[in-house]
Order: sequence, then C-alpha cells, then structure tokens
Amino acid sequence: MEIKPWIQAFRLRTLPLALSSIAMGGFLAASNGKFNVLIFGLCCLTTILLQVLSNLANDYGDSVNGADHGGRKGPSRAVQSGAISASGMRNAVILFVILSLISGISLLLVSFGLNFRMLLFFFGLGLLSILAAIAYTVGRKPYGYVGLGDIAVLIFFGLVGVMGSMFLFTQEVSSPIIWPALSCGFFSMAVLNINNIRDIDSDRHAGKFSIPVRIGKKWASRYHWFLLIGGLTSATAYVILNYQSPVQFLFTATIPLFLINGISVSRKPSEELDPYLRQMALSTLLFVVFFGIGLLLGN
Repeated sequence: MEIKPWIQAFRLRTLPLALSSIAMGGFLAASNGKFNVLIFGLCCLTTILLQVLSNLANDYGDSVNGADHGGRKGPSRAVQSGAISASGMRNAVILFVILSLISGISLLLVSFGLNFRMLLFFFGLGLLSILAAIAYTVGRKPYGYVGLGDIAVLIFFGLVGVMGSMFLFTQEVSSPIIWPALSCGFFSMAVLNINNIRDIDSDRHAGKFSIPVRIGKKWASRYHWFLLIGGLTSATAYVILNYQSPVQFLFTATIPLFLINGISVSRKPSEELDPYLRQMALSTLLFVVFFGIGLLLGN
C-alpha cells in the first residue's frame, strides 16, 4: 500500500485551522488558571482525528457525487484520481470514526470522571461532530451541497470548538466567551469560502450549491471581507469587555495577514486561490496564538 496518496488525502494543511479553536479554548482556560496538559493533548488528538475523518469523507463523498472530476481547479483528490479506491476510502472513514470515538471517550473520562450527565451530553456532542464530518458530502442529501457548510463550520469550528474545549478544562463557561468563539468561527468560514470560490465552476457543474455558487464570485469576495472583519471585530469586542491592559490587543499584529488574504481573494481569479487556503488557515492559528499570549500577559 502506498503511503503518499493517504497522506495527501489526510490534507494535513487543514490541521492548523482545526487546532485553532482548541488552542483558543486552552488559552481561555489558562487565563482562568485551569489549564491541564493531558486534557489539551487529548483535545488536540480528537480534533485531528475528526478533521482527518472529515477530509476523507469529503474526498469520498465529492467523488461519488461528482464534485471531484477532471475539470476541478483544486488539487487532485485520491478517489477521483484513482490513487485510492472508493471501498478503501470508505473503510478508512470507518476506521477514523472508531479512532475518534476512542480518543473522544478517553478525553471525556479524563475531564469528567464518572459524571454520567456530562459524559452523555458531550458524548452526544461528539457523535454530532462525527455525523457533521461525514454528512457534509456523503449521503443522499449532503448538507454541503445546499450551502449549509458555512453554518456547520461556525457551529463546530467556532462555538462548539472553543466553548466546548474550554468547558472541558474549567467545567464552566461564561457568555463573553462567545466572542472569541465567533472569531474562530468566522475565520474558519473564510477558509471554507476560499475553497468554495476556487471550486465555483466545478461545484456549479456538479450541482453543489455552495454560497459562492449561489451568489457569484463578486459577492462571495464581499462576503469574505465580512467574515474577516467579523472575526477581528469579535476579538476586539471580547478585549473591550474584559480590558485590563493594552497588550490584550496583541492579536491586531495579524491584521496585515488578513488584509493580504482579503485583497487576494477579491482580485485573483478563482483558479489561483488555492495557496490562500493555507495562508488563511495559518493566519488563523497565528491570530489565536497572539490573542492567547495577549490574554495571558494582560491578566
């Protein structure tokens, strides 16, 4: 078995974005003096497994449903190119479902012990995350094909990712935390938006009605600016509500990165946008690191 096609199918460049919400939850917990290295490690492992699961399911689902074909502008996918068989990819999806469950259950036991109410609630949330990862492009009516991917990303990469991971550390959550959660959610939606603008022609041909397919590249580029500004505004709102020191605005050092991304998405042709997926994902992770450092130094 060749390893290279599998590594490519894992789409490792998406992992920094997946880890951003966990890092944000960890920083928020640390600012409250409740950080735990083991919980953080299991959070990262579970998130990585879920993200790889999502990528494999996306590869399989788009190939089966016709969104991945010879005219697609992005990188070649494993099933569509024939590097991995559809049955092999389906088995890999099942394997990563099992691995995600094992890692997730371990995380919950470390976080909550035998508190069955919390175990059941977060286990249900974990099952929803797995279902969301698979149902994006797999099934008779994948929600990614009707333009609901952005909402799912906001929920799972933003609200659930940040607020849920913080709760695993602290066993509590306060309403102001919604602002950094929205920041991660908006920036994650921006990554998806670049992906969908890049694939706008092939998605339209395959009947995948993402937001850019529905509104066109011009308005999708304006929507992109809304997401970038929304992410920065949400972070600013949190700092203002919890202001203690100017160092809390350290995250503003990443603004030039988002400006470069927004200008590039607006001006470049769809087929040239693939490098800005990685740039946006890494910018989001750097934003979280700067936000977290500012949070800790400002306390």
